[in-house]
Amino acid sequence: TMSERDTAFHVGDQVIHVVYGLGEIVQLDEKTLAGHTGQYYVLQLSGLTIWVPISETGECHLRFLTPARDFQKLFHILASPGEPLSPDRFERKKQLAERLKDGKLESFCRVIRDLAFHKRLKKMNDNDSSLLERARIFLLNEWSVALSVPVQQAESKLMELLGEDVV
Repeated sequence: TMSERDTAFHVGDQVIHVVYGLGEIVQLDEKTLAGHTGQYYVLQLSGLTIWVPISETGECHLRFLTPARDFQKLFHILASPGEPLSPDRFERKKQLAERLKDGKLESFCRVIRDLAFHKRLKKMNDNDSSLLERARIFLLNEWSVALSVPVQQAESKLMELLGEDVV
């Protein structure tokens, strides 16, 4: 078996899963799947437990929380003018999915900014709306934990940065 020293993340670490967002590593586990035994991080997300392989490939699904000091740069991205997205919905869907692949908060901020900009000019389709919603939740959860502020406060600030009316 392996010791926790050998891993990038440790039990109790709050981490970001590039697909599922904010979670906590609750244990390290060994599992045998299809005759292959591997080491896994057991990740507890809101109401969901997932096993992430500890390997070169596994590391890229998880990352540490964005440090608080990096949020000024993110706020700057959110407040900057949006870049136009493809008018073709399939092209746009591909474009946005491609951008979010790295799971970096910066990428999420760009997508949120550009979709918010897009929304002012054009009607959003279901994919645009659900992607924007997912990206906002992903950002706000991490923002709330990284800066120790309530989600509602982060959300008001986000709307302000995007130039949306704060309700």
